[in-house]
Order: sequence, then structure tokens, then C-alpha cells
Amino acid sequence: MLELLIQTDDAWRVDGRCNDNAGTMTHLFFSDKIHHISRAKAICAKCAVATECLDAAERRRERWGVWGGELIENGRIVRNKRGRGRPPKHPRPEVLVDEVPVPPGLVTA
Repeated sequence: MLELLIQTDDAWRVDGRCNDNAGTMTHLFFSDKIHHISRAKAICAKCAVATECLDAAERRRERWGVWGGELIENGRIVRNKRGRGRPPKHPRPEVLVDEVPVPPGLVTA
């Protein structure tokens, strides 16, 4: 009976590229490593429900993670994450959207 009273507007989650029903990509979306964050953002870049994801994260006041292609830290969107310590002497290569391997079950034609 209680389940009938609780309604969510998160039905869009089923269509998310990060949703494989096994949580195998969760570490990318909640990591402090710049490479993981870049891969998570690349996955979101081709996601059909990225806007809904970011809107829902803002409504829930998520504290951290990659949501809808944006990095959230301490409840705020961070445009550019810089690694700890000194900047590298040689710039790190950009992660291209097509480089990210997507599990076959999530690929749509």
C-alpha cells in the first residue's frame, strides 16, 4: 500500500547509457581520478537522458559525482577539475567520445 503513495519521476533512468543493471560503471561516475571523470562525461555526451539526469541530481541536491555530463563536487557543478599537485609538464591527452568502450547491451542502433 505504501508503494502506491510513493511516486518518482525517474522513469527515464532505464534509458541511461550508464544503466547496465549491474553497476559495472559506477566507479567511473564517483571517482576522483581525472581519467575516470573524463570517461564518465564521454558516456554522458551520447546519452539521450543526460538533461533529465542533471535536472534530477540538482533537485535531489546530489553532493558529488558525474550527473548528466557534469561533475558535481560539494553540491556545485565544477567546470574544470584539476588534479592534485603541480600541473603536468606535458598536457594529458583528451578523451574522445568515441574512445569510451560501451558494453554491447547498451549500444542502440
